[in-house]
Amino acid sequence: MRTSQVAVPPHEVFKALGHPARVTIVKALSEQERCVCELVEAAGLGWSTVSRHLSVLREAGIVADDKRGLQVYYRLTLPCVGRFIACLESPGEFPDLLSTSKANCCS
Repeated sequence: MRTSQVAVPPHEVFKALGHPARVTIVKALSEQERCVCELVEAAGLGWSTVSRHLSVLREAGIVADDKRGLQVYYRLTLPCVGRFIACLESPGEFPDLLSTSKANCCS
């Protein structure tokens, strides 16, 4: 999977993730790249609404798209965003991130 090589302002990422539908889309893309039709189904919204959400995520640098024939596929360019969401939902699955020891943080 290709990743972004350009720094993305954190406030833009957090702002883009401010809607539940966009979080759902990012979670779906955390598993693998998907075509728009799959994202419409995952989000449970209409095509135009999902397209608008994808545009916000693309402008924030979170996703990128590739057109293949008549289909458009999206992928995460910031896989850390998917991991961040997963950590928020199930913090127990990320014990390495939950350590309160300063030695782990700064060593």
